[in-house]
Amino acid sequence: MKKMLTTALAGAMAFGAGMAEAADDLTLQLKWVTQAQFAGYYVALENGFYEEEDLNLTILPGGPDVAPAQVIAGGGADVVIDWMPSALAAREQGLPLVNIAQPFASSGMMLTCRKDSGVETPADFAGRTLGVWFYGNEYPFLSWMGTLGLSTDGGDGVTVLKQGFNVDPILQGQADCVSTMTYNEYWQIIDAGLGADDLVTFKYEDQGVATLEDGLYVLEDRLTDEAFQDQLVRFVRASMRGWKWAEENPDAAADIVLENDETGAQTEKHQRRMMGEIAKLTAGSDGALDIAAYDRTVATLLAGGSDPVISAAPEGAWTHAITDAALK
Repeated sequence: MKKMLTTALAGAMAFGAGMAEAADDLTLQLKWVTQAQFAGYYVALENGFYEEEDLNLTILPGGPDVAPAQVIAGGGADVVIDWMPSALAAREQGLPLVNIAQPFASSGMMLTCRKDSGVETPADFAGRTLGVWFYGNEYPFLSWMGTLGLSTDGGDGVTVLKQGFNVDPILQGQADCVSTMTYNEYWQIIDAGLGADDLVTFKYEDQGVATLEDGLYVLEDRLTDEAFQDQLVRFVRASMRGWKWAEENPDAAADIVLENDETGAQTEKHQRRMMGEIAKLTAGSDGALDIAAYDRTVATLLAGGSDPVISAAPEGAWTHAITDAALK
């Protein structure tokens, strides 16, 4: 009997030790499909950085029908990547998203126009048709038009063409300008046959209306859970290791992304070029949210005239608690 009890106790202790050593499961929802825009996370996964932090990370690719805010609201992810305008709009609408880290220091968003359309400066936008992404991506554009005093319902303002996630409208002459990212759609236009000299670009950063992109967000009530906070600290620490490695090894990082692209849709040329541009956006960031950039984002979103993206400056929409602990 004593031997049986000793054996049972030893087994229970071994089981308990195994449980203590088990990695914590965490799920990350991307804002878009698997591409170099998210290289830091794939690098950290491939290089074992999450494993070293006792995390078992699952990365969920996004797509045109995936809204990160809806995914986290439905319990489908622990952390989501989103642009701050859509995250703050969702927060005002009742979904309490909180920014826990900001790997992207600057914006890659642009409006790209055909030079032969006659658009040379923002003053030329009036009366033009402009391609705009929706599903939460329209907020920076609407804020910019608000600061320019241009309505977005045609007439003396601009006509908004609901743009798919491609650049067909500018190639087919349906729009004078389209939304592009420095690291993606701009190059799709180039690859389609238009040269840089055929285009005029307006970077949101240069226009003073840039808003923060690709931040990490969680639901506010989960931040009261100390165990979850600890998981987030380890997650952010590993992720930023991944981002810095990707910046220093852009081609290798792009190759890791390609290995994780289950669709097989991405190409080496496009992903390596994208990673080179992405590295410019994450450069200088240690993951901590820059409050000046946050304040600028909020000010831009509030500057929408009679129809601002958010109606008041949000409270509790960010925390430094996770990055403070992760960066020690």
